[in-house]
Amino acid sequence: MNITNDVFYVGVSDKASDLFEGQYKTPRGMAYNSYVILDEKIAVMDSVDIGFGEEWINNIKSLLGERTPDYLIVQHMEPDHSANIVRFTESFPEAKIVSSQKSFTMMKNFFGKGFGEKETVVSEGATLSLGKHTLKFFSAPMVHWPEVIVTYDAFDKILFSADAFGKFGAFDAEEEWADEARRYYIGIVGKYGAQVQALLKKAKSLEIEKICALHGPVLKENINYYLELYDKWSGYTPEEDGVVIAYASVYGNTEKAVKMLAEELCGKTKVVLHNLTRGDMSAAVADAFKYSKLVLASVTYNAELFPAMREFIHNLLERNYSNRKIGIIENGSWAPMAAKHIKGMLDGAKNLSFAEQTVKILSAPNAENENEIKALANELINN
Repeated sequence: MNITNDVFYVGVSDKASDLFEGQYKTPRGMAYNSYVILDEKIAVMDSVDIGFGEEWINNIKSLLGERTPDYLIVQHMEPDHSANIVRFTESFPEAKIVSSQKSFTMMKNFFGKGFGEKETVVSEGATLSLGKHTLKFFSAPMVHWPEVIVTYDAFDKILFSADAFGKFGAFDAEEEWADEARRYYIGIVGKYGAQVQALLKKAKSLEIEKICALHGPVLKENINYYLELYDKWSGYTPEEDGVVIAYASVYGNTEKAVKMLAEELCGKTKVVLHNLTRGDMSAAVADAFKYSKLVLASVTYNAELFPAMREFIHNLLERNYSNRKIGIIENGSWAPMAAKHIKGMLDGAKNLSFAEQTVKILSAPNAENENEIKALANELINN
């Protein structure tokens, strides 16, 4: 696939795997992207996952014909992008490997050896001339590993962004970018908002016409849209006003209260429901970051939170959940404790405010609970 006259896609799509990193559902597969820059010298951008080495090498050979690469640029050492480095050196023994010093340390850990004179270490601001294409390297530590670099091609105005701006889904998956990119970002990179903000400052100093990430499609139009979303995500700023209701119900009574609240809110604000015992946890977490308000509805379980609710809140905290309004619905047949534990877990989070009205259910919603639910809905709509 031609990205420009000189830049080509040689990556692969995994349409069989149903999980990424052993936990994130990928119903539309996963792309492992690699690119080739053809110039007086030839650079290959990153490797691919271990099961696709032969396909990747064949893609490169098919594109290059009689020519061979001069460089393999390794931006990120996570195995889905680095697993075939050794295979590359065996296929193209004259090529040099360009990467950060930390990456070369990791290569020794992964492969049990270094690459000697093949190694070219680059640091912040270093450049590499391929001919008319000059590549400039920027460090991007903890986006989302410490060794990461990103690469800017000044000739074609392309940012090769490593895992930044990636998404779940095969390269040719036909879907809106934002939802699966948000789920990917929040799940995998969300903890490192400050580091992403630092990278965005560097990106904003560049004239970018295309973004080539290591997952997902090439981003070609309205680049500011993607930069602005990343700014919101990494700044922990809600994208939209709305209420996410995340709930854990055992016998249906907590779920009944949730649906009563959703009816009160419907038509007055955006409402999104997530059943934490049956739904996709990563989607629920991503939506909690997308919207401005969150209601946590949980039964009491062994005088604690129901496990799915505890896991959900842990996922939020691990990713620095902040700057939101929280409502609580708790249920307990004889000793409701969910609200206490929810507030206790969220105590260290930044800039969270709690609705004054807590809905306390004793087994099943009653008339008093209906009034509490209406009061909670009113708070969420008007505050």
